[in-house]
Amino acid sequence: MSENAIEPLIVVGVDGSNHSKEALRWGVEQARMMGGRVHAVMAWEWNTNPFAIGMGSAQTDESAAVTAEEAARRKLADTVAATVGTSPGVPVFRRVEQGSPAQVLVDASKEADLTVVGTRGYGGFKGALLGSVSQQVVQYSVSSVVVVREGEDEND
Repeated sequence: MSENAIEPLIVVGVDGSNHSKEALRWGVEQARMMGGRVHAVMAWEWNTNPFAIGMGSAQTDESAAVTAEEAARRKLADTVAATVGTSPGVPVFRRVEQGSPAQVLVDASKEADLTVVGTRGYGGFKGALLGSVSQQVVQYSVSSVVVVREGEDEND
């Protein structure tokens, strides 16, 4: 739990999926009721293929990292603005961190009063009840966790 009892911190995992947008909406509304703040957290990582190593790979890897991180920052900013607007009524801070999504969220939960995730993101099977990231966050999070289900899917 966070030591800052005056303004509780809610960490929300955001990947741009509809499930994460629902989680963000829920987290912002909960922060509004609690008088808290939200950290919308997006993780980024890239696959380093050992067979792609060649001359100048260090420079290429560095520029790829900057590009991947910047793309994640833009995606997070766009997702937050489209989901809760530019003035959601509570402070919403955007955090982009390198690493696997589950580990980034588990690490962020160490300073949170509450961690919020959607049931599943872009990976996995459509019929899965809980995605692998959500499952890991539930299992290893330091804070309490809320898993928010997406509203009725029109395609089901």
